[in-house]
Amino acid sequence: MPLSRPALLLRPDSRAVQDARTWVRAACEELGRTELLDCAELGVSELVSNALFHGAAPVTIRMRGTVDHPRVEIRDASPEPPLLPVPLALDDEDEVLLTVGRGLSIVANVSEAWGADLDASGKTVWFTPTVEIADGDGVEGVITGPPGAPPRPERLGPETVQVSILGVPLALYRGFEHHFRELRREVRLLSLAHAEDYPLAASLSALFGTLERQLLDGLGHGQLSGVIGTASNGERETADLHVRMPRSAAETVRRFIDMLDLIDEFCRQERLLVLARSPEQVTFQRWFLGEYLAQASGGRPTRWSEAQMTGPIR
Repeated sequence: MPLSRPALLLRPDSRAVQDARTWVRAACEELGRTELLDCAELGVSELVSNALFHGAAPVTIRMRGTVDHPRVEIRDASPEPPLLPVPLALDDEDEVLLTVGRGLSIVANVSEAWGADLDASGKTVWFTPTVEIADGDGVEGVITGPPGAPPRPERLGPETVQVSILGVPLALYRGFEHHFRELRREVRLLSLAHAEDYPLAASLSALFGTLERQLLDGLGHGQLSGVIGTASNGERETADLHVRMPRSAAETVRRFIDMLDLIDEFCRQERLLVLARSPEQVTFQRWFLGEYLAQASGGRPTRWSEAQMTGPIR
């Protein structure tokens, strides 16, 4: 079943490790994966300790992935790759910290797969707990997504189209950007860690990369202008988005719309530890992406307010 337990914000003291162990134990029990408890708690002890010593606040723990391969993630605000933790002076009440100082080799020995995903605002160190502690060096970690310049959009040639997306509700737009980033990261990590179990993840990850290159300006870096409404606090509620895109990107957008529906079906079948989109999210995203398709084919823009009144989104 999709995991309903929210992420936990950890306090910056020695009790954070105990809190994280309690949280991950409850998450495993909620999924019916109690056989993972020992390895999950050991891995969490190391990664939370590492984040507290070498990372930056805030530090959070959450679980993603699938029921068969639940992935524990520790997030902190430092973009530096994970380092080995240092030994701590312990007292009788902090026996939970006894694993600190043995380094990430412990994580490697309690994981099916593990690694770090870096971005400009921090890093997520993750692992998929295994049933039994491995002998030897364990599995090798994978570091992905080093911070740096975003992928450059494809050079626009004569076959370009001006796309005007009118009356964009900015709250839904920001939610779409967040959803896009989360899905992109999810399928990338599944394709890296469990490619044999999820062959579709590699195809989806490649599609995300293509879409990001072709529509970089439209999906997060376009120019917002022409404010339509203003909230009571002075912030924008809606705006117009004007983007130039290669006409050939329309087919990528069409595939992406189908992919979002497919991922929702995976969620409803409880094959991913995330929730399917709400009806409002589905309606907005189909309208937003549908504007690329319609205008690439010569159609005229349809404002969001008009699209809501005309029934099903094309």
